[in-house]
Amino acid sequence: MAVLTVTNPLIQVYIIHSAVLALKLIAVSSMTGYTRLTRRVFANPEDVKNFRGVVKLDDPVVERTRRAHMNDLENIPAFWILGALYVTTGPGIGWTTLLFRVFTVCRIIHTVVYVLPVVPQPSRAIAYGIPYIINWYMGIQVVSYYINNL
Repeated sequence: MAVLTVTNPLIQVYIIHSAVLALKLIAVSSMTGYTRLTRRVFANPEDVKNFRGVVKLDDPVVERTRRAHMNDLENIPAFWILGALYVTTGPGIGWTTLLFRVFTVCRIIHTVVYVLPVVPQPSRAIAYGIPYIINWYMGIQVVSYYINNL
């Protein structure tokens, strides 16, 4: 079993990518707020009073940014859990670094191509699918490792 200390390179790789993904999540949340402010389109009446806008729940630009944020909220927490469990199985540092790096880069690309719809499909689908497969891979590896080592 892997030694779970912050001096373990596997843990360090996990921490770095988890932090980047957390910052990305915060950034996309800020993008949603910025988009609402610049378009003066809000979800709550009290915001309209303070920022002189309108209540509108279906603005296409705001909704696109919000959907990118929601997609992150559905996928990044799974990485945090599965990645943390995966490093306990003692995988190789090179392979783990590659998995985490590809996951992180693809999630960033996913947001860019989601928010900027000028990039054609299947770019968003690919940027979504690769991290999705990585999460499944790590989850299956964790379950398999611990079933075989009961």
